[in-house]
Amino acid sequence: MATPPVDAVLAWHAALNASDADRLLRLSTDDVEVGGPRGSGHGADLLRDWLARARVQMEPLRIFASGDVVVVEQSARWASPDGQETDPQTVASVCRVQDGRVASVLRYPDLPSALQAAGLSVSDESASAPSPS
Repeated sequence: MATPPVDAVLAWHAALNASDADRLLRLSTDDVEVGGPRGSGHGADLLRDWLARARVQMEPLRIFASGDVVVVEQSARWASPDGQETDPQTVASVCRVQDGRVASVLRYPDLPSALQAAGLSVSDESASAPSPS
């Protein structure tokens, strides 16, 4: 039985925040799409490289879901190579789940943009509270 989409996305975030590349890859499809303001790309190698390069922590704040589409409002922090963290920024990501694995994660600057891109609304907010990673 496939993992429910919201659970898959929360597990993906936990692996991301633990910087656990192997677990992150197991929770993602082989051709996972990763994107943000600089564009997007596909594949496990890209995801592994992005994890190492981005040095990001994304704590889920609110979740919206319909079918296999999950929008997550996040508190995001990036770390520089010398370990200095940025101030937290609130962003949102549109995640698409396929067979219990994350197939796409596209970051948007804010929740309204992500909801619009996903075709969701605030009425699609999930009753499941995000669990801390």
